Amino acid sequence: MASTTRLFRNTNNWLLQYLLLGLALLVGLATAAGSDPKPELHHTLFNNLPSKIFYFDDTSVVLYHDAISKNVWRSVDEGKVWNILSKTSDVPDGVATMLIEHPFDNKIAFILGDDTTHYRTMDRGASWAPFKTELPPSISANTLSFHSRQWEWILFTGQNCESTGGWKGRICHDETFYTKDAFSTSPKPMLQYTSRCLFAHDKLEYAKNVDDSLVYCVAFEPPPAGEKDTLKGALSSLFAGTRTLRESRLYSSFDFFAKDINFVDLGIGKEARGVVGIGGVQKYLVTALKPTSTTGGQDSSEMVLYVTEDGITWSRALFPHGHGLKENAYTIVESTEHSILVDVNSAAGSKSGTLFTSNSNGTYFVRSLEHTNRNKMGIVDFEKLVGVEGVAIVNVVSNPDAVDAGQEKQLKTMITYDDGGHWNLIQAPTRDNEGKKVSCDTSDIKTCSLHLHSVTQPHNYGKVFSSTAPGLVMGVGTIGPNLLPYDECDTFLSTDAGLTWKMVDDGAKKYEFGDQGSILVMVEDEEPTDELQYSWDFGQTWKSFDLGVKIRARLLTTVPDSTSLKFILLGTLTRHSAHKGENGERHVIIHMDFDTLGKRKCTDRDMEKWYARTLGGKPDCLMGHKQWFMRRKADADCVVHKKFEDPVGREEDCPCTDEDYECDYNFAPDGDNCIPVGPEPIPSGSCLREDDKFLGSSGFRLIPGNTCNVDKGIKKDKLVSKPCHAGKAEPGLISHQTFNFPGLVLDQSYFADSHTIIAFTTQNKVWQSSNEGFSWNQVAGGTYVVAMTVHAYSKDRAYLITDTRVVHYTTDKGKSWNTFKAPSDPNSLGIPLLDFHPLRPDWLIWTGMKDCSEADSKSCRAVAYYTKDNGRNWGQIEEYVRICSWGRDKNLRLDEKIIFCESYRDKKGSQRSVYADNNPLQLVSGEFFFSQKKVLFPSIVGFATFEEYMVVAELYEATRAIGLKISLDGKHFALARFPPNMHLENQAYTVLESTTDSIFLHVTTHSDAGSEWGSLFKSNSNGTYYSPSLEYANRNSRGFVDFEKMIGLDGIAVMNIVSNPEEAALSGNKKLQTRITHNDGGRWKPLNPPRKDSLGQAYSCRGTNCALHIHGYTERKDPRATYSSPSAVGLMLAVGNVGESLVPYTDSDTFLTRDGGFTWEEVHKDAHLWEYGDQGSILLLVNDEEVTDHVTYSLNEGLSWQDYTFGERIRVRTIQTVPMDTSRKFILFGVNPDRSDQSVAVHLDFTSVTNIKCKLDLANPNDDDFELWSPSEEREEQCLFGRQVLYHRRIRDRNCYIGERLPQPHKQVRDCACTEDDYECEFNYKRNSRGQCVLVDGAKPLESDETCKWDQSFWYERTSMRKVPHSSCKGGLVLDQGAAHACPGSARHGWFFWATITVAPFILSGLAAVWWTRRRSGKGRIRLPEPGEGGNGGVVDVLLSIPWFIVGVAGAVVAYVKDMEVPFISERLRRASRGGYRSLRLDDDAALLHDYLSDEEE
Repeated sequence: MASTTRLFRNTNNWLLQYLLLGLALLVGLATAAGSDPKPELHHTLFNNLPSKIFYFDDTSVVLYHDAISKNVWRSVDEGKVWNILSKTSDVPDGVATMLIEHPFDNKIAFILGDDTTHYRTMDRGASWAPFKTELPPSISANTLSFHSRQWEWILFTGQNCESTGGWKGRICHDETFYTKDAFSTSPKPMLQYTSRCLFAHDKLEYAKNVDDSLVYCVAFEPPPAGEKDTLKGALSSLFAGTRTLRESRLYSSFDFFAKDINFVDLGIGKEARGVVGIGGVQKYLVTALKPTSTTGGQDSSEMVLYVTEDGITWSRALFPHGHGLKENAYTIVESTEHSILVDVNSAAGSKSGTLFTSNSNGTYFVRSLEHTNRNKMGIVDFEKLVGVEGVAIVNVVSNPDAVDAGQEKQLKTMITYDDGGHWNLIQAPTRDNEGKKVSCDTSDIKTCSLHLHSVTQPHNYGKVFSSTAPGLVMGVGTIGPNLLPYDECDTFLSTDAGLTWKMVDDGAKKYEFGDQGSILVMVEDEEPTDELQYSWDFGQTWKSFDLGVKIRARLLTTVPDSTSLKFILLGTLTRHSAHKGENGERHVIIHMDFDTLGKRKCTDRDMEKWYARTLGGKPDCLMGHKQWFMRRKADADCVVHKKFEDPVGREEDCPCTDEDYECDYNFAPDGDNCIPVGPEPIPSGSCLREDDKFLGSSGFRLIPGNTCNVDKGIKKDKLVSKPCHAGKAEPGLISHQTFNFPGLVLDQSYFADSHTIIAFTTQNKVWQSSNEGFSWNQVAGGTYVVAMTVHAYSKDRAYLITDTRVVHYTTDKGKSWNTFKAPSDPNSLGIPLLDFHPLRPDWLIWTGMKDCSEADSKSCRAVAYYTKDNGRNWGQIEEYVRICSWGRDKNLRLDEKIIFCESYRDKKGSQRSVYADNNPLQLVSGEFFFSQKKVLFPSIVGFATFEEYMVVAELYEATRAIGLKISLDGKHFALARFPPNMHLENQAYTVLESTTDSIFLHVTTHSDAGSEWGSLFKSNSNGTYYSPSLEYANRNSRGFVDFEKMIGLDGIAVMNIVSNPEEAALSGNKKLQTRITHNDGGRWKPLNPPRKDSLGQAYSCRGTNCALHIHGYTERKDPRATYSSPSAVGLMLAVGNVGESLVPYTDSDTFLTRDGGFTWEEVHKDAHLWEYGDQGSILLLVNDEEVTDHVTYSLNEGLSWQDYTFGERIRVRTIQTVPMDTSRKFILFGVNPDRSDQSVAVHLDFTSVTNIKCKLDLANPNDDDFELWSPSEEREEQCLFGRQVLYHRRIRDRNCYIGERLPQPHKQVRDCACTEDDYECEFNYKRNSRGQCVLVDGAKPLESDETCKWDQSFWYERTSMRKVPHSSCKGGLVLDQGAAHACPGSARHGWFFWATITVAPFILSGLAAVWWTRRRSGKGRIRLPEPGEGGNGGVVDVLLSIPWFIVGVAGAVVAYVKDMEVPFISERLRRASRGGYRSLRLDDDAALLHDYLSDEEE
């Protein structure tokens, strides 16, 4: 029920009328006395909040849909007076289940009922005519699909349900019908088993030359004959979900599938199965499919996107490697007329995405922005400003690693002015709405910028930030380092499309624009209010008036193009309001008419020319032109008064620049260049003679639609003369460039994901190259630098420590360098100067020194400080410390504010002599930045945090023995327990790499100089029990151990052991042998030697003692030169020999393995340095025994080798490339013997060796350049760590380059049955010579754990073995369980238990029938589970409703919010009669509105 009187309720009480009239007179007198002018108000009460409100475009007619009562109200005066259709038309009461407007005709709308009777209006709701359909509407989100050029052509999707009899429920599927007369006659059947059908002309922007009759449908094959009506058939179709997905195909027709039925093969033939959806985006049609195997099983969760501009030719959308599309994990956001924008969530469970933008034909995508914020539904915090080209606002997650570790998101807002080419933080205003300075320094935009709430948490309807009002933008947000909760935010306004902002009021407000921006209105959005504010001068001054009632605001809106002076405010009266209706109606629409204030109409003198995107004081060009509007001046006291006339953007062409060009067909972007992705077609008549040339593409073309002036700018698409071999798949040449440093290079480091490297020299200077060593320049103005360090976690930051307190730093990978002042002088006590926080890049710890200028100072001490703003402000932590560090590690999830310090007990004397003073080193924990201190250990040797462990070496003062303590929370410590016969109290410990749920620990057992070795121990999962893994493990005098884990493959490690310990103890001459483990230390084996050397000759060593031995970590000059690579999975290079033991380095040769160390081959004589390039497609060797003038390389993983001479003879010390080994460029750092005091850098460029990029095609894996490889495929047992995992690997002999990093691993195929390799020796056991686990001498087995879990019937005695923590094997051998014992209180289940288990499914199926009845009756809202999501296993009726199209569930997930933006075809792409207008579909937020009803509002 709605009441449309201004006095809220009809009454015959003359006294009440009299009092109200008197009150109105008093209000009028108050207004006359000087209060703000008040527009005419009109109030209407409603029973329920609307599920949808929409205006017929460019009209004053509004419809209000109440989905609870299933009625529709209509207003012809922009919401002033409302009438229910059931009293003014032929639409009966309570039948309106859906209300759908025609997106391309502003006179037509439809009301759909639950059954087969529906209603159509052709005159904006003045009259309604019934029509019939054969089926009731589908519950999918696309019941009606419209044609953008033929308004009468409509597709209707209905749901066909057939009873299977009795309790079995119904089997349902969708069928699509068509009408060519807007349902004037009954719609005709078109296709069955559909999940989505649409016209090719789904958008107005689609190519006009495409036939109007072209229709696309995603449809499924019907069920097998004979199974259609059976429950068994229904369930088999459902539970064979992968089979039904394979049956999902894309079809097209030019006659509504009467005779013309075409299977769209997308250019990949019969593999074009598993189609997930299709939709229109501007001038494009896009479809996504999930590749399936020929057996019907899923190959992966990857999705593939295809795009067409003409409806005929489909092209594969190519994303950089490593950003494949995941099921239900990508969203097409608001796109431009010349590109598609896609947000990809490439990691399962990730709460942020990566934004990509395409070229003009939608086929090549480049990365635009990382870590975009998205919610669980896939909705992305991204919005373009209406009307203004190129400007968009997005929120990003600034702490993605911390979010993955379980912390809350911290959001920052960024803005672009060039369609995502560049993104910047928003400059915050310096003062608040009261003129006071804001609380942070706005000149430091990284810590003090403006952040705004966006579309993932909507608080109004339609567009969040803007309207068609030129340049006007509003938002609710905060000023600071990140976005705060909504109720802690304020309201901001920009009048220049987001360049500058001001705070217009404190607190969050709903806001709206009217009359092309000449009036702004806003209302309180945090609590009930009776006031509304408005401004006539672009927010410079604000006025307010009394609404007459106190409400909780729900919606503030106006006509979609914001050209009217009339607004409607939807709100809910407080519970005890005296203005509620006679029947308790609490929801009110307040109509506000500002036209009644009598403002004059603007003239030309009141208007100004406003340029969009004015950057640096000048209008910016986008797509070849500047854009400008005529808008009202801010101080003009007038109204535009041009209702339904949109502001028109005009263009001025600009000279062509680099930004106006994109990569041509058959070329792909590579940095700032465009490189060929295959041989270039040679024009006919060219290349007829030897040494001929042809005119080919420059690699660039002018972006289609770009209007730049070529005559006044550059012409990058001019054809260029090329040698004929450039049109063939022939390799080019390697190039090099040499640079001589004035001094020796001591250290060098790349920034992460960057081509920039910095180098530190003996002259205390730092040099930088932004092009991988091609050219170099000094940084920090040639400042004298004493140390250079790169941030340990945020690899885009580096710090240059000077001999003063000035520290130079970069936070943008060397693009700019800034300074901060350290709180004290850098220490010279051998203590690390900086410690970095793993989650907060700006949090640093600086350890300097005080009173140390004199060598004999009596109070020289180290002092630690912390900063939370990257050096701008410091707080002292502690004095007399040896080291202070943040307690938090990425996997050691302590409070991020905890600091641990190794601190000397007595704070006196000189720290240079504390040992002489018997001053113990304590471990102190300090919470809240060390403000709350606690001594954890009174005397320690040291501590370390890594992965999920904290390890402390405690020193017992009385005995000087060392005890190892382990913690998983930094508070509770357990003593590390070793077998009892191993006396390790006074030994040295080395903690090794631990990434597989346990700790590897080397304990020195022989420490004599020159003959150091020890025992390798491995812990259980909590790090407390240690079992011997390998004896006589080699180490050097500095405590480093010959232990190295393979990168990229867990559980594989290489170790050198001392094979002659007794002899070595006497002579100091160690003989080393190499061992390898493939089950994380459970068993160690010798390396299998190759049969022949690199010259094809057999080795002289042939006995059982013959093995391959390789030089390890302790001999390595550069510790970064690891055996393996993070991106070349399975490859290892090493220097060694085949024999009984390891020979000297200079007598060794170079070896390669491609399968994780199972098999090896010798690839070159002599010892060489090595490096990996392009993820292993390039292997580079350089002689490491003498000076050289050449490198040796392989392009096929060692099948063949070639030399390249770079000229100058140098002694190479190291080879560097980008950290992930994905580049094709290398740097050799070495020394020319004739200039031994200077380093030489030789830049090697392999990018011209091949111009063909490797093809990775998940949809058709048999037709690409990669193979799926498992590290265990060379063995009979196909499993490693209890699972079979497949990785992408370039086929060895393919002549192509990989480029971006591949997503690894590709997938886990299966968990395997447990074998002996999945077990290791239990605590107090070790392996004997026969490989058996036997008790250590003098040790006893651990007692068995007799406790039982609630669901456990038996407990088991311990055995000599335990399962490897990292193994995921299931079934098979059970070697860690001894005799079984019944748990106390355990008994067999009685008949009632089994009867319950048997009957339960039938009980649930009965409940399902109730559920289905409720769903079809429209009462309440049901959320169906998405594919892969856990659902109600017994809800049979739900299952039966989708037997043939399991993917179809994704479309039904949001049936109750038909216009909600969901992954894939986001309703942001839904048709709109005018692009950029805010369509008021309240279905999206109906749940939000209903939540308010439970509030106690006063």
